Parts: sequence; C-alpha cells; structure tokens
Amino acid sequence: MRPGYIPFNRPYTAGSELANLREAFDNGHLSGTGPFSARCSERLERETGSRCALLTPSGTAALELATLLAGIGPGDEVIMPSFTFVSSANAVVLRGGVPVFVDVRPDTLNLDERRLEGALSPRARAVVPTHYAGVGAAMDEIGAFARAHGLLVVEDAAQAYLATYKGRPLGGIGDLGALSFHETKNVMCGEGGALLVNDERFVERAEIVHEKGTDRRRFSRGQVDKYSWVDVGSSFPLSDVNAAILSAQLERGDEILEKRLGIWNAYHEAFGELESRELLRRPIVPSACSHNGHLYYLLLGEAVDRERFIADLEESGVQAVFHYVPLHGSVGGRRHGRIAGEMRNTDAAGERLVRLPLWTAMSADETGRVVDAVHASLSRARAGVRS
Repeated sequence: MRPGYIPFNRPYTAGSELANLREAFDNGHLSGTGPFSARCSERLERETGSRCALLTPSGTAALELATLLAGIGPGDEVIMPSFTFVSSANAVVLRGGVPVFVDVRPDTLNLDERRLEGALSPRARAVVPTHYAGVGAAMDEIGAFARAHGLLVVEDAAQAYLATYKGRPLGGIGDLGALSFHETKNVMCGEGGALLVNDERFVERAEIVHEKGTDRRRFSRGQVDKYSWVDVGSSFPLSDVNAAILSAQLERGDEILEKRLGIWNAYHEAFGELESRELLRRPIVPSACSHNGHLYYLLLGEAVDRERFIADLEESGVQAVFHYVPLHGSVGGRRHGRIAGEMRNTDAAGERLVRLPLWTAMSADETGRVVDAVHASLSRARAGVRS
C-alpha cells in the first residue's frame, strides 16, 4: 500500500485483544462455547433483549442456522430484498427453498414493505429484511404483514450492531436475527457472527442445532447425564480464540459507535452542497431510526460516470468501492430465485452507489482528504473535464 493511501477499510484494534488471547490460552479452552463465548453471548443478550445469543463463525452461518430453525424446506419461499448480500439467499437455497426478490425503498435502500403483498404466495414461509448501512427497515409494517400471513421474520442485521428502530435494537425485533463481526463491520473478530433468538419457541432447539444436533448444552448444565444426537445440526459455534477478540471489541462498542458517527456526520455535512446541485444523493435516515455509522455511501447523479469517479478517487489515493450486484440479475439469482415485480430502485442502487472509506480510527485529515477528492472529481464531471 503506497504511503498516504486511504483504504476502504482498516480493522480497528480496541486495545485488549492480545491480553484476552493470552487469557484464552491460559484458560486452556480454545474451541467454541468457552468462557469468552459466554461473556460475549451474555453481553449481546443484554444489549439486544434477545432470549438467547449464539456465537457463530460468521454472519453467513448465523443466517444458515436461522433458516434451519425456520424449517425452510424444498419449494418454500422466503421474501427478501434483491439489494443485499448473497448469504441471505444462499441460506434459503441450501435448504431447497426459493428466495423471492423484491425491490427496495428509494430512501433507505431497505426492503420496500409496500411490495410484500405482491410477493406473497402459498409457499411463503418467512421474510428476511436487511438493515442496509445500519439503518432499520420498516419493522412495524414488516412484522404486521408477517403476523397476518403466518410468516417468520428473520432480520439480516449483519451491518446493524448497536443501531435501533423506534428505540429497539436491530436484530432483536424479529423472531430471529443475524449479526456479523467480519473485519469490515463496526465491531469485529476477523470472522464471526451471532444468531439472536428472540422467540422463546426456538431457544431449546437453537441450542441443539447450534451444537451439531446434540443436547450438549443441556449436558453441560447438568440437565442430562450424557449428550447424544437428537436433531439435525452442524458445527456452528465460534472458537473462543475469536470470541476473545470479539469480547475486547464489544467492551469498546459505545466508543467505536461514537467515532464512526463522527466520521459519518463529517461526510454528510461536507456533501450537502453537492446534493443541492444534484450531483449525488446522500444517505437518508428516517426519524424512527438511530443508525450506527456502519458505512457512508453516495448515490451518484445520472450524469456522473461511476467507474470514472472511482478511478478519480483512486488516483487521489482514496479507495472507494461499489456494493452489491443485485441478486435478481446475478447468475445464481436467476437460477435459484423468483422476482416479484419491478426492480427500479434496486437497479438504480446497483448502478449508482459508491461507498467511501469509513473505519473507526480514521483521522480528521484522512476524512478531509476523501471529501476533497470527491469534490474534485465531481467538479470535473460537472465541467465535462476528464482527468
């Protein structure tokens, strides 16, 4: 990496990770469900109000665990936005189910709750809203729709740790919720995730499926004299090595949140004038939502060439990236999914969205350099000049 280059992401070190790792080795428990895993799970349960928080090797694994618990089987349909990460769809397809893709709202880029009725079929079993950029989807309307039609709600809250919707923690509102602690997330452990079990009906079975389909947790609590295979499952626990890193990060969660919001707000203020000139559109956060500064994106104006814009920033020493290729237009999406209605907003986001560098330890100087690079590129685009 060349000197002064500003990458899209740089993992944050909270400070006590190495001490925690030493403690984990001293404990002699490095596999899953160890002391640090218990510490992290208890904290997540307190913060989200979840009945049970089970650490997993990734957010993807959390979604796969949720799909198993939801009983998704061959031919069952699960409604989700097309503008989301492939893990939401893969979890369904792996069980023989069919992801049903709907458009997103033009403001938050979250699942458009007004499109749910048109996506409904007798095979529908669940809805999976994604809280894009840590901004909550319309959970009241989604929940009401799900209850009216006997569907489960599985929140893809991979980007949403410490964000809320109407004061309720994201991931802790639906029947089940999935968090991610990948190194690009606000709080991370390299690779990791968690399933939040919010409905009491799923707690006992979640513990079994999480532990390879065995009643090992009941055994560890002295509730049975031996453990055995009792249900379908897989090896879903996160190692206590990763949990030791995660614990250090969770302890600094509020500080991380404050730092990221400061960078997000600096970007937001700096790009207001460009938005007024219709060169871009800034993120929109509804009043019901408290976001977590997970990422800052720009929706470029139709007259702006996104590839040229990204190349301009790269030449200025700033790494900017686009985001999802919409699932409904991908090879896998066409093969395994079903499209419900038009995808105007999804297609626009897929073509126009650019994410800017945002990581916890970014300095004010680095943030300012990104702002300057954006202004310079869009000024050239406005003038019709190519660098």
